[in-house]
Amino acid sequence: MADHDQPYPALFFNKAKYIMSTSSNTPEQSQLGKTSAYQTEYDPSLLFPIPRAEKRAEIGLKIVDGKAVNLPFFGMDFWNAYEVSWLNLRGKPQVAILSVFAPADSPNIIESKSFKLYLNAFNQTKLAGTDALISLLQTDLSNGFGAPVQITLTPQEQFSKAVFQEFEGQLLDRLDIEVDQYSPVPTILQADHSQPAIEETLVSHLLKSNCLVTGQPDWASVQIQYIGAPIDQEALLRYLISFRNHNEFHEQCVERIFCDIMQYCKPQKLSVYARYTRRGGLDINPWRSNFTTGKMPSNHRNARQ
Repeated sequence: MADHDQPYPALFFNKAKYIMSTSSNTPEQSQLGKTSAYQTEYDPSLLFPIPRAEKRAEIGLKIVDGKAVNLPFFGMDFWNAYEVSWLNLRGKPQVAILSVFAPADSPNIIESKSFKLYLNAFNQTKLAGTDALISLLQTDLSNGFGAPVQITLTPQEQFSKAVFQEFEGQLLDRLDIEVDQYSPVPTILQADHSQPAIEETLVSHLLKSNCLVTGQPDWASVQIQYIGAPIDQEALLRYLISFRNHNEFHEQCVERIFCDIMQYCKPQKLSVYARYTRRGGLDINPWRSNFTTGKMPSNHRNARQ
């Protein structure tokens, strides 16, 4: 498989100390689709965690005591926030780009509008420097996800060094297919198990799903890497397009894609990585895999981000 280019951060330690009292939180209770007043001073209570367990149970994963166990994948959710600003101690605004790396085995996601409201609450908050900001973000977001996260800030003097990078792989979108299904139909997935196992990387820019609560469109490019019986590429493309009218959060869509391919195509190794276009100054990019090269995928933006 193609090598990834970022080493795994040291995230997997003592998760018990992080706050996880979110069992009653549902997407409908969040600020999504509602008129919200923007606070301009620091308030960590604005973050709205949602347990991953319910949607994972929906795709057949085992849930014990409200938590998914024996996950068939590991991975990361890469969040990038482009509307981050605070005041230095002299009252001068500072700006940066924030990247957050949240492990897929964390018990919660954070609802994206609450994430934006939380970040905007720093707008009139005076801080001693970037280290002070990173410390607050590290604590609050780790509490929200229920597991330690990694935080990086890109200051404005480094903006010019930002790199755009497209997914590598064979483009599924080249296929001239007829499509008539716009809700997920995993049963159309198939692989030819009479053929020897191959190693293949496939890419599509035609993944579209909708917000679970508001129905607003979410656009993504997706990269699928696998070793196993050759997957029917036309069927795979139809399957990805079939998410077009599907309402689910980004992380949930990627986990559904991973589990459906594993169930119906049975590859030996599988990685699914989607990079969604930003909304509300945030992009969320889930990656799920059952193999490792010891490195994470690149967090470089693509052209649509």
